[in-house]
Amino acid sequence: MSQIIILPGIGGSGESHWQTIWEKFDSSMVRFRPPNWDAPDLNDWLAALDEAVDKSGDSPILVAHSLACLLIVHWAARRRDFKVRGAFLVAVPDPDGPSFPAAEAASFRPVPELALPFPTLVVASTNDPYGSVDYVRTRATAWGAGLVIAGALGHMNADSALGEWELGAMLFRAFRAGIRSP
Repeated sequence: MSQIIILPGIGGSGESHWQTIWEKFDSSMVRFRPPNWDAPDLNDWLAALDEAVDKSGDSPILVAHSLACLLIVHWAARRRDFKVRGAFLVAVPDPDGPSFPAAEAASFRPVPELALPFPTLVVASTNDPYGSVDYVRTRATAWGAGLVIAGALGHMNADSALGEWELGAMLFRAFRAGIRSP
């Protein structure tokens, strides 16, 4: 079975975030470890993702939230050898939107326009303050990704009080079952 790499956004997804909860219940999940969760630097985060993928030993699946979704696109634009099986992207933020932490995450702008070279599913909320449905739909199309609008779930983070986020877990299981090894 492929390893699953959890990629939180700014702050690292605390104890009540669905990513952390999923990780506690699935031994195939590991968290990537950038040098700083609160002051993200794109180059540092790219290096941490490279390390996590290289250490995975198999074709991992990436599970990203918020800023880490943009990280994966930057990574795909720079890396040529892909052993990644797929990417599950939740709550893609708009780096030009009014809620984006522009000072902290300036290095993640602009977002590359490219079709991702591995299967990708984007999950969006209808009331995410960090990325409108229209923005996320445009990105999913540009990235060649599937898109699921999951309803009014805010930013799909700990503040959204999703707990284990059963809908997300079902979507992830279906996504995982539908992709092949590279």
